[in-house]
Amino acid sequence: MREQTSQKFRSSDRQQGGGRRRVVRAAAAVAVGVLATGLLAAPAASAAPGPDSARHGLTALLESDGVPGALASVQDRHGRTRTYTAGVGDLATGSAVPDDGQVRIGSNTKAFTAVVVLQLVAEGRIDLDSTVDHYLPGLVRGEGIDGNHILVRQLLQHTSGLPNYSNYLDDDVRYYDPHELVGIALRHEAEFEPGKGWAYSNTNYVLAGLIVQEVTGRSLATEIERRVIKPLGLRHTYFPAPGDATIREAHPHGYYRDAAGGLVDITELDPSWGWAAGQLISTDSDLNRFYSALLKPGRLLPAAQLAQMRTTVPAEKTFGPGAGYGLGLVSMPLPCGPGVYWGHGGSFPGFETRGGATDDGRAANVAVTVQLSDQASRSRVDDVVRTALCR
Repeated sequence: MREQTSQKFRSSDRQQGGGRRRVVRAAAAVAVGVLATGLLAAPAASAAPGPDSARHGLTALLESDGVPGALASVQDRHGRTRTYTAGVGDLATGSAVPDDGQVRIGSNTKAFTAVVVLQLVAEGRIDLDSTVDHYLPGLVRGEGIDGNHILVRQLLQHTSGLPNYSNYLDDDVRYYDPHELVGIALRHEAEFEPGKGWAYSNTNYVLAGLIVQEVTGRSLATEIERRVIKPLGLRHTYFPAPGDATIREAHPHGYYRDAAGGLVDITELDPSWGWAAGQLISTDSDLNRFYSALLKPGRLLPAAQLAQMRTTVPAEKTFGPGAGYGLGLVSMPLPCGPGVYWGHGGSFPGFETRGGATDDGRAANVAVTVQLSDQASRSRVDDVVRTALCR
């Protein structure tokens, strides 16, 4: 394993022919969401937000979960960042995992989408307690489903009862229009009456993205870039353009474990099926910067909207013991005393990302290069994050 110690002082600072084609359906149901070790560089004495915990944690993930590669970025409360890599970045060539490489961040995209919606709430252009039908008249109709009875707030908090389209995707690897994704969901009956339960559904965020486009007259990608990515200087974060199956910058390859246990390279694929719920590409360090800034009132959101974003309902069945889901933001307990950290996490074919930030400026994100299909494996990645934050 290699460790990089870059001192970055900052101002504030859980979804492919042949076997590959079956990946989208299997991975989408998960979305919320082999190994060689290289040389380990000696740590810098003063750089350390929990260096041993992160280093040992990544090594443990290689051994316990058979992931080809792992990356981490840990930020202390002063904004100093340390990055780590472990394993192999490309099984075909044996090349190393690139330091702070780009990965598909899956459902972390939901937090970005929610920020844009809440900024529009602050501007008086969206009302959380208005109905979906108010913004997208006639679009949301199905068995037990009526957009006149679903609030925008319920989309962001997964309390709408809308079925999850990604449970029903076909085997085609192709471009999906957001309206097509909604249509797939609406062929199935509601999970429950709006506001009468909680169930994670990517459909909620596709609809939220469509509302953003309707209200602003601009694409969701444009709004995320101008409202979040550029203001925070997230230089390695972007929303792939339609048809773009690549990852622009240095990145590890992402893999799918097939039925025989073999690892299939699925780094390049059309991510449009995730759209507002999971299409973004980023790095661990950019995610740390995003979540750290998000928790500061006035940085991305006014205090009133941030307070609503942080008002949670229980979400343990998806995110583990003690987890709560706000408006695109998840609170998870820290084992080192009272308090929580805030993030989201993401599952996407080839990659799993977990992490978040604390109110005092600490942040940690971990990515592995296989999408994890069980809660126990995801919990082990969460453990690396929690230990790093506590150290």
